[in-house]
Amino acid sequence: MFKQLKIAGAAFAAFISFSAAAEVSEAYTVKSGETLWSIGMEHGVSVIELKEVNEKNTLHVNEGEYLQIPEGIYPHERNLLERIVSAEAEGESYAGKVAVATVVLNRVKSDEFPDSIKKVIYEVSPTGHPSFSPVSDGSINQPADEESKKAVREALAFEGQGSGSLFFYNPAIASNHWIATRETTSVIGNHVFAK
Repeated sequence: MFKQLKIAGAAFAAFISFSAAAEVSEAYTVKSGETLWSIGMEHGVSVIELKEVNEKNTLHVNEGEYLQIPEGIYPHERNLLERIVSAEAEGESYAGKVAVATVVLNRVKSDEFPDSIKKVIYEVSPTGHPSFSPVSDGSINQPADEESKKAVREALAFEGQGSGSLFFYNPAIASNHWIATRETTSVIGNHVFAK
Protein backbone atom coordinates (compact mmCIF):
# COMPACT_ATOMS: atom_id res chain seq x y z
CA MET A 1 0.00 0.00 0.00
CA PHE A 2 2.79 2.43 0.97
CA LYS A 3 4.60 1.67 -2.31
CA GLN A 4 1.43 2.49 -4.30
CA LEU A 5 1.11 5.81 -2.46
CA LYS A 6 4.74 6.66 -3.28
CA ILE A 7 4.16 5.89 -6.97
CA ALA A 8 0.94 7.94 -7.03
CA GLY A 9 2.72 10.82 -5.27
CA ALA A 10 5.60 10.72 -7.76
CA ALA A 11 3.18 10.70 -10.70
CA PHE A 12 1.30 13.67 -9.24
CA ALA A 13 4.56 15.59 -8.67
CA ALA A 14 5.61 14.91 -12.27
CA PHE A 15 2.22 16.15 -13.49
CA ILE A 16 2.50 19.34 -11.40
CA SER A 17 6.05 20.08 -12.60
CA PHE A 18 5.03 19.49 -16.23
CA SER A 19 2.02 21.78 -15.81
CA ALA A 20 4.25 24.56 -14.45
CA ALA A 21 6.51 24.45 -17.52
CA ALA A 22 6.13 26.92 -20.38
CA GLU A 23 3.08 26.37 -22.56
CA VAL A 24 4.00 24.42 -25.70
CA SER A 25 2.44 25.57 -28.95
CA GLU A 26 3.75 23.01 -31.44
CA ALA A 27 6.05 20.10 -32.18
CA TYR A 28 8.83 20.87 -34.64
CA THR A 29 11.24 18.71 -36.65
CA VAL A 30 14.77 20.11 -36.96
CA LYS A 31 15.90 20.64 -40.55
CA SER A 32 19.43 20.38 -41.94
CA GLY A 33 21.64 23.29 -40.89
CA GLU A 34 19.29 24.61 -38.21
CA THR A 35 20.40 25.61 -34.73
CA LEU A 36 18.47 26.44 -31.57
CA TRP A 37 19.32 30.06 -32.36
CA SER A 38 17.81 29.94 -35.88
CA ILE A 39 14.75 28.03 -34.61
CA GLY A 40 14.28 30.61 -31.84
CA MET A 41 14.55 33.43 -34.39
CA GLU A 42 12.05 31.75 -36.72
CA HIS A 43 9.47 31.18 -33.98
CA GLY A 44 10.13 34.29 -31.87
CA VAL A 45 11.02 32.37 -28.71
CA SER A 46 14.12 32.51 -26.53
CA VAL A 47 16.87 29.94 -26.81
CA ILE A 48 16.73 29.61 -23.03
CA GLU A 49 13.03 28.61 -23.22
CA LEU A 50 13.76 26.15 -26.05
CA LYS A 51 16.46 24.51 -23.94
CA GLU A 52 14.22 24.33 -20.85
CA VAL A 53 11.13 22.94 -22.61
CA ASN A 54 13.20 20.33 -24.44
CA GLU A 55 15.41 19.52 -21.41
CA LYS A 56 18.59 20.24 -23.37
CA ASN A 57 21.92 21.01 -21.72
CA THR A 58 23.60 22.19 -24.93
CA LEU A 59 22.72 24.29 -27.95
CA HIS A 60 23.31 21.32 -30.27
CA VAL A 61 20.41 19.90 -32.31
CA ASN A 62 20.35 17.17 -34.95
CA GLU A 63 18.52 17.03 -38.25
CA GLY A 64 15.29 15.09 -37.75
CA GLU A 65 15.21 15.73 -33.99
CA TYR A 66 11.79 16.64 -32.58
CA LEU A 67 11.51 19.77 -30.46
CA GLN A 68 8.64 21.29 -28.56
CA ILE A 69 8.29 24.98 -29.41
CA PRO A 70 7.07 27.07 -26.45
CA GLU A 71 4.40 29.68 -27.07
CA GLY A 72 5.93 33.00 -28.00
CA ILE A 73 4.38 36.39 -27.47
CA TYR A 74 0.97 37.15 -28.94
CA PRO A 75 1.05 38.40 -32.56
CA HIS A 76 -0.50 41.78 -31.60
CA GLU A 77 2.22 42.33 -28.96
CA ARG A 78 4.95 41.35 -31.43
CA ASN A 79 3.50 43.82 -33.95
CA LEU A 80 3.45 46.56 -31.30
CA LEU A 81 7.07 45.79 -30.35
CA GLU A 82 8.09 45.86 -34.02
CA ARG A 83 6.42 49.27 -34.47
CA ILE A 84 8.05 50.83 -31.38
CA VAL A 85 11.45 49.56 -32.54
CA SER A 86 10.87 50.92 -36.04
CA ALA A 87 9.81 54.33 -34.68
CA GLU A 88 12.39 54.64 -31.86
CA ALA A 89 15.37 53.30 -33.80
CA GLU A 90 14.67 54.74 -37.24
CA GLY A 91 18.01 55.41 -38.91
CA GLU A 92 19.90 53.32 -36.34
CA SER A 93 21.86 50.16 -37.08
CA TYR A 94 20.39 46.67 -36.89
CA ALA A 95 22.23 46.14 -33.57
CA GLY A 96 20.63 49.33 -32.24
CA LYS A 97 17.18 48.04 -33.18
CA VAL A 98 17.82 44.72 -31.41
CA ALA A 99 18.95 46.66 -28.34
CA VAL A 100 15.79 48.82 -28.30
CA ALA A 101 13.60 45.69 -28.48
CA THR A 102 15.68 44.15 -25.69
CA VAL A 103 15.04 47.16 -23.43
CA VAL A 104 11.27 46.66 -23.79
CA LEU A 105 11.57 42.91 -23.08
CA ASN A 106 13.82 43.57 -20.07
CA ARG A 107 11.26 46.02 -18.69
CA VAL A 108 8.51 43.40 -18.97
CA LYS A 109 10.66 41.02 -16.86
CA SER A 110 11.62 43.73 -14.32
CA ASP A 111 9.64 44.38 -11.13
CA GLU A 112 10.15 48.13 -11.74
CA PHE A 113 7.89 48.18 -14.82
CA PRO A 114 4.53 46.84 -16.01
CA ASP A 115 4.29 43.15 -16.91
CA SER A 116 3.32 43.22 -20.59
CA ILE A 117 4.76 44.66 -23.79
CA LYS A 118 1.70 46.84 -24.33
CA LYS A 119 1.73 48.19 -20.78
CA VAL A 120 5.48 48.95 -20.94
CA ILE A 121 5.17 50.78 -24.26
CA TYR A 122 2.15 52.84 -23.22
CA GLU A 123 3.33 53.52 -19.65
CA VAL A 124 2.97 57.16 -18.60
CA SER A 125 5.36 58.75 -16.09
CA PRO A 126 4.11 60.45 -12.91
CA THR A 127 4.59 63.76 -14.75
CA GLY A 128 2.18 62.62 -17.46
CA HIS A 129 4.67 61.89 -20.25
CA PRO A 130 4.76 58.61 -22.19
CA SER A 131 7.91 56.53 -21.68
CA PHE A 132 8.43 56.33 -25.44
CA SER A 133 8.17 59.45 -27.62
CA PRO A 134 6.59 57.62 -30.61
CA VAL A 135 3.52 57.10 -28.41
CA SER A 136 3.06 60.86 -28.01
CA ASP A 137 3.98 61.84 -31.58
CA GLY A 138 1.94 59.03 -33.18
CA SER A 139 4.81 57.45 -35.12
CA ILE A 140 4.13 54.16 -33.29
CA ASN A 141 1.05 53.85 -35.50
CA GLN A 142 3.15 53.44 -38.67
CA PRO A 143 3.90 49.92 -39.96
CA ALA A 144 7.26 48.48 -38.97
CA ASP A 145 10.02 48.04 -41.53
CA GLU A 146 11.39 44.55 -42.27
CA GLU A 147 14.68 45.17 -40.44
CA SER A 148 12.79 46.08 -37.25
CA LYS A 149 10.72 42.90 -37.54
CA LYS A 150 13.89 40.83 -37.84
CA ALA A 151 15.47 42.72 -34.92
CA VAL A 152 12.47 41.86 -32.72
CA ARG A 153 12.76 38.16 -33.63
CA GLU A 154 16.44 38.28 -32.68
CA ALA A 155 15.74 40.07 -29.39
CA LEU A 156 13.12 37.44 -28.53
CA ALA A 157 15.57 34.60 -29.32
CA PHE A 158 18.33 36.35 -27.33
CA GLU A 159 16.02 37.21 -24.40
CA GLY A 160 17.60 36.81 -20.99
CA GLN A 161 21.18 36.82 -22.26
CA GLY A 162 21.99 40.54 -22.53
CA SER A 163 23.41 43.19 -20.21
CA GLY A 164 20.09 44.02 -18.53
CA SER A 165 19.48 47.42 -20.14
CA LEU A 166 16.24 49.06 -19.00
CA PHE A 167 16.68 52.48 -20.60
CA PHE A 168 18.06 54.12 -23.72
CA TYR A 169 18.37 57.71 -24.82
CA ASN A 170 19.98 59.93 -27.43
CA PRO A 171 22.21 62.37 -25.49
CA ALA A 172 22.09 64.89 -28.36
CA ILE A 173 18.33 65.39 -27.98
CA ALA A 174 17.46 64.16 -24.46
CA SER A 175 15.82 66.88 -22.40
CA ASN A 176 15.69 64.98 -19.11
CA HIS A 177 19.21 64.30 -17.92
CA TRP A 178 18.41 62.02 -14.94
CA ILE A 179 19.11 59.09 -17.26
CA ALA A 180 22.79 60.06 -17.37
CA THR A 181 22.99 59.02 -13.70
CA ARG A 182 22.23 55.38 -14.63
CA GLU A 183 24.94 52.80 -15.29
CA THR A 184 25.75 52.70 -19.02
CA THR A 185 25.63 49.19 -20.49
CA SER A 186 26.47 50.05 -24.11
CA VAL A 187 26.50 52.76 -26.74
CA ILE A 188 25.12 51.81 -30.15
CA GLY A 189 24.86 54.50 -32.80
CA ASN A 190 23.16 57.56 -31.35
CA HIS A 191 21.69 55.69 -28.37
CA VAL A 192 23.15 55.17 -24.91
CA PHE A 193 21.75 52.08 -23.15
CA ALA A 194 21.64 51.93 -19.36
CA LYS A 195 20.29 50.02 -16.37
